[in-house]
Amino acid sequence: MSENNIDDNTLAKVRKLSLIAAERGQTMAQLALSWVLRGERVTSAIIGASRVEQIEENIGTINNLAFSQDELSQIDSILNNEK
Repeated sequence: MSENNIDDNTLAKVRKLSLIAAERGQTMAQLALSWVLRGERVTSAIIGASRVEQIEENIGTINNLAFSQDELSQIDSILNNEK
């Protein structure tokens, strides 16, 4: 995504998702991996890491893979809200 694609709406979504991640005790990367792995159709995710710390952070995702129905509703609302 280029800087031209980062608008106020996108930043607002990222901030809201960041709050959910913090409430779950996760980083944004961990929240994203948990989200990708939540369904039965996906059994693994390919991560990109350039530092050992990033791999360690991603591994920490396994500590909180489950989402409450409220979290799923909040995330769905954030992602599907165009404005």
